[in-house]
Order: sequence, then C-alpha cells, then structure tokens
Amino acid sequence: MAVSTVLAGARVVLPTGVVENGRVIVDGGRIAGSAPADATPLDLTGHWVVPGFVDMHNHGGGGASFTSGTVEEILTGVHTHRLHGTTTVVASFVTGEMDFLSRRAGLLSELAEQGDIAGIHFEGPFIAPCRKGAHDETLLRDPDPADVRKLIDAARGQAKMVTLATELPGGIDSVRLLAEHGVIAAIGHTDATYEQTVEAIDAGATVATHLYNAMPALGHRSPGPIAALLEDERITVELINDGTHLHPAALELAFHHAGPRRVAFITDAMDAAGFGDGRYMLGTLAVEVKDSVARLVEGGSIAGSTLTLDRAFKRAATIDKLPVDSIVQAISANPARLLGVDDRVGSLEPGKDADLVVLDADFDVKGVMRKGAWVVEPKLA
Repeated sequence: MAVSTVLAGARVVLPTGVVENGRVIVDGGRIAGSAPADATPLDLTGHWVVPGFVDMHNHGGGGASFTSGTVEEILTGVHTHRLHGTTTVVASFVTGEMDFLSRRAGLLSELAEQGDIAGIHFEGPFIAPCRKGAHDETLLRDPDPADVRKLIDAARGQAKMVTLATELPGGIDSVRLLAEHGVIAAIGHTDATYEQTVEAIDAGATVATHLYNAMPALGHRSPGPIAALLEDERITVELINDGTHLHPAALELAFHHAGPRRVAFITDAMDAAGFGDGRYMLGTLAVEVKDSVARLVEGGSIAGSTLTLDRAFKRAATIDKLPVDSIVQAISANPARLLGVDDRVGSLEPGKDADLVVLDADFDVKGVMRKGAWVVEPKLA
C-alpha cells in the first residue's frame, strides 16, 4: 500500500540536476510539495534517489514471454523488471502470424488499460529479411498500411510503437499512418540507405530501434541509416547498454552526436532476464542463453538480451562514465516523453506518481517504489 514518507539525505536527481542532501516527499501514491504531519522519515544519506526506469522495448523476463505468455506469466515478467527498478514497461512482441499478433494485442490491451503495462510495441513482422536478427523469416511481410492498421486497431488504443523497415513497399505510407494515429514509427531491422532513412524521418518516424543493431554499419561512402538517425533532432535512438550489443565507443558516439535528450536506454529483454541461462523460445525460434547472452540455436544471432535497466544504469555510470543526470534522462525522462506518459512518470516532480529507485553509492538497487508503495523496501545498514 502507498505510504506517506520523506526520503531525506540522498543525492536526488531532478529535471534541473542533482541536488545534494535532497529530499523527496511521498504522499498518497504521489510526489508531494510538502510533507504531511504523519509522514515517516527515511534517512538515505549516501544513496541516490532517481525516477523509476521506463523501458519502451522489452519482450519479457522472469521466464515469461510477453509475446506468448499467459496473463499470469506476463505479470510475472513485469514484476521481475520492477524488482530491478523498471516501474513502467512497454510489452514488445516479436514477429508472428498477423492473426496471432492481433489476438495477443487484444489480450495485452486489457493489461495496459489496468495500468500493468504502458502499452504495446510491435517489433515485426514488417522488417527486412536480410536484417531479421532473431525473427522468423517465414513470417515477415512488407508493411502494407492495411496490415499495420489491423494491428493498431487490435491494440484498442494501446499501441505505442511499431518497428518498420521503412524502405520496404508500403513503408513510407505506413509511417504516415502511424504518425496520424499517434503511434511511434520506429526505424529498425532495416537495410535502408541514408537517403531512404531521411525520407522516413520526414514522413514522421521518430525512433531508431536499437541503433547499430540489425542495420547496415556506418560507412564513409554509404553512411546508411546510422548517420541519418544520429544527425536528425527529430529522432531518439534506442541503445542496449549490456556490453554485448554495443562497444563502449559506439555508445559514446551516439551520446556525443545525439546528446542525452535523444537517447533512450532499453533492455530488448527476453524471457531469461532476471531468470537465468538455459533454453527458451523467442516467438517461434529456439534460443540458448549462456553466460547471460542470448543467441539463436540455429545460426547464433543475438536474440534480444537478458538485461535489466538497473544493470544498464550501473554500466553507464561506472564503465561509460556518463553523468548521472544524463543517464536519468536516457533511462526515465526521454522514454516517458516519447510514450506520452511524462505527465505521470519519468521525473521526480510534485503531482507525479511516486515511482522512484534508491541506489547505493555503487549504483546497486536498494529500494524500488511504484505509485507510493515499496516493491523493494530499503534495508539500510
């Protein structure tokens, strides 16, 4: 249940920057501007208090798949990520038959309406076969606007994002359709040229699905999509900061060119996140997870990640040496803004939901609060 409490003494990351010896007041599930008389004080000296993480690209966790799991399994996956600080999560699908995806969208839309998830992301089937990654090539199709419309209608207003190879037939018209319906058109799993990518951005695309991965490499004569996505102020680039998908120099390049306001850390997590090594299914394809790296059994392609956003945060702070307020932008504020939920989450401001994470000096999670109730209650020495 929600608590009335004053979190005091921590380094608090606000939209205006880091406040030393700051405090956050929680009352009735929301962040308050003043403390009620019965508020419980909690001394967090030596810790950080940051907004709850917002993951806009996540396929599952805790052994559960958002694409194929039961409602109970999906909620287990959502809870697994909450334990790691992700208080807002979008459920991402991998490629499947159109009718199957439509049925699943109807099911997950109910969870979105209840507030368990923040919406639905369709990653596939409208992607390039030559950049399919861990998607079933036999189920891929061109992005016919009628098919795209079928999926967003099935989601009953809960479709947040569709990943497209916009160079395919129907791609540009589908981008326009998505923009008209307030759904993010994300460029990804694409073989587009630089010029084709610019055309898609001009048509209304606003996100790069896991930049660098499943797209042509940056070239000095054929710059491809990466250059177009990094240079355009209208694009936010997703980054999977797990040490497997990206070299630290690639992450630094993205931050340097896009800036912290145009980066969104994502997990692209699959079932094994927060669960462990072993054999899994990602859609219709078998995956082997070994040493926390997920790869297809056939062909060995990287198959999503086992990442949780607390690990992405810690890596960004300790290995990539990014400023903490920049990390918070990428892991909370920016995805909240893109998803259109920044009036409720993504930053620590009075009136917003009391979604927050307590980190120790080593950037390990010590507490997680969602809507004023502790998911992980701090146990401080």
